[in-house]
Amino acid sequence: MFSRFFHVILRNLHHIYMIPQMEYVSRHPEKYSESEMYELDRLAIRRMMRPGHITTEGYGMENLPSEGGYIMCPNHQGKYDALGIMYTHDKPCSVVMDIEKSNSILVRQFINLVRGKRIDRKDARQSIKIIREMADEAKTGRKFIIFPEGGYSHNGNKTTSFKAGAFKSAVWAKVPIVPVVLIDSYKVFELHTLKPIKTFVYYLKPLYYNDYKSMTTVEIARLVQDKIQNVLNMYANGTLTENPKLL
Repeated sequence: MFSRFFHVILRNLHHIYMIPQMEYVSRHPEKYSESEMYELDRLAIRRMMRPGHITTEGYGMENLPSEGGYIMCPNHQGKYDALGIMYTHDKPCSVVMDIEKSNSILVRQFINLVRGKRIDRKDARQSIKIIREMADEAKTGRKFIIFPEGGYSHNGNKTTSFKAGAFKSAVWAKVPIVPVVLIDSYKVFELHTLKPIKTFVYYLKPLYYNDYKSMTTVEIARLVQDKIQNVLNMYANGTLTENPKLL
């Protein structure tokens, strides 16, 4: 069986110079703006998508808060998830990633360019430290992607239990929580085929602080998961509209 991942790498060998370029840019924030760093990541994503025959459509971008920081909380399907969000999200955003998966070549450069957070789920003290850093930075206007499921379970367009701890940074910062629905994202690197694949990103209406301030993080986690799973169910039933205002 042929891997789309290795096909993308082979087709981008002439762009291999981007790896040291991304490394250099990430090490010199005094020379490059956050937007320039983010756009370099997005360029790498686009160069991956073309030879990989990957199309990603985004909906509901008008639901995103126009000002300030916020925390995006998507379902987790696979390695393409954060890339699909970044491709459809025009404003610079960062991502929280498991420390064990964040230091391989190219992944490291991607994370460093957006000043991503590396979380050690086996170390409770380090995890809390990262969550506090997210809260502090979200207060200043930064935007983050965090996957409340923690990892992905190769279960396609179905969610597993959302962890309450993923929502602490939003609660501490009192910033909006944006539920994000990823559809068919798992197909990009799980299906051993080079046939064209289309994935979808739906940005649902955010939960503002006044919406969730009286809730526990367990209740917030359950609510966000229900909203996301509802859209996934609509997709499975063929009733999902492309009009984000209905979501």
